[in-house]
Amino acid sequence: MALTYKQQFIKFMVESGVLKFGTFTLKSGRIAPYFINTGNYKTGEQLAKLGEYYAACIAEHKVEVDCLVGPAYKGIPLAVTAAVSLWNNHGINVNYCFDRKEVKDHGEGGLFVGKQLADGEKVLIIEDVMTSGKALREILPKLEQTANVKVAGMVISVDRMEKGLNSDLSAVQEVLRDFGIKVYSIVTMADIIDCIEQGIIEGKEYLTAMKAYRAQYGVN
Repeated sequence: MALTYKQQFIKFMVESGVLKFGTFTLKSGRIAPYFINTGNYKTGEQLAKLGEYYAACIAEHKVEVDCLVGPAYKGIPLAVTAAVSLWNNHGINVNYCFDRKEVKDHGEGGLFVGKQLADGEKVLIIEDVMTSGKALREILPKLEQTANVKVAGMVISVDRMEKGLNSDLSAVQEVLRDFGIKVYSIVTMADIIDCIEQGIIEGKEYLTAMKAYRAQYGVN
């Protein structure tokens, strides 16, 4: 049976050394049976494949968008490769841009490189993973300062489906509550567990720990 793009992406994460299983102490202090390190994506081939998965997610959800926004720095290559893949694989032509860490006061100036945003445009924010929503909270004021755009949503690679340190909501749920912004993920932690159970990826020895971690820290 052919794998779905979500299942293919999970295999891709494992093969790229991005998704690992074991015992890991997270920044939050929690002891997790898995770890996601998107810094292990480093080749042109991996970047091209990443764009295909982001584009597939955007196309699946039929998100209407004029411009992809990649928050500096991690979001920059993701927005670029997603825009390329939307055109190559789905015939969808969108603009892209990314923010500067500091405002340029010469030349064309402005807060963004790439498409100069205009009132009424629909923008989609592209990021790797979401831990606290910090990247979104930093990019929103810049967008508001630049133009009266409509944020059509945000796309991330993995939704951990995990409670925050001070909340019973996940970062994804908090963003929806606080900003009314829908976050789309290529895959969720539930998808990863399902892939292990189906034997699509190795790791059945970690299933008990994965499910126990979800029971303790997970959200639906």
